[in-house]
Amino acid sequence: MLHVSDAVVLNEDEIEFSMIRAQGAGGQNVNKVSSAVHLRFDIARSSLSDSNKTALLDFPDRRISKEGVIIIKAQSFRSQEKNRSDAIERLIALVRTALDKPAPRKPTRPTRASQRRRVQRKIVHGQVKRLRGKSIDLA
Repeated sequence: MLHVSDAVVLNEDEIEFSMIRAQGAGGQNVNKVSSAVHLRFDIARSSLSDSNKTALLDFPDRRISKEGVIIIKAQSFRSQEKNRSDAIERLIALVRTALDKPAPRKPTRPTRASQRRRVQRKIVHGQVKRLRGKSIDLA
């Protein structure tokens, strides 16, 4: 069981791993060892609640496919186990951010003093602009 939060837990049996060869430079070892990990998590078949499934499916992330499968490729490390744990951490982080609800905005009103300051600034600015006008020649 993977604990995402107090209320949300992912079942490890619902996560599918496949080992693949990592891309990039790696010398002679790169063609022999499958150290990269492909993690697949099917949201629809998971044991999450319906509201959590909907929140995950609606979350705008390129790692969530149109079929509702989260696909994470981990190949940062040379060890298969480290890549596997990295993929799990990234899955947990993705689920956390998708299910995180922002605090509702509380509307506030400007204070009376700030309203007065604003009006005073407007008056001063208007006076400055008026002084820029054409001057009358008295001579």
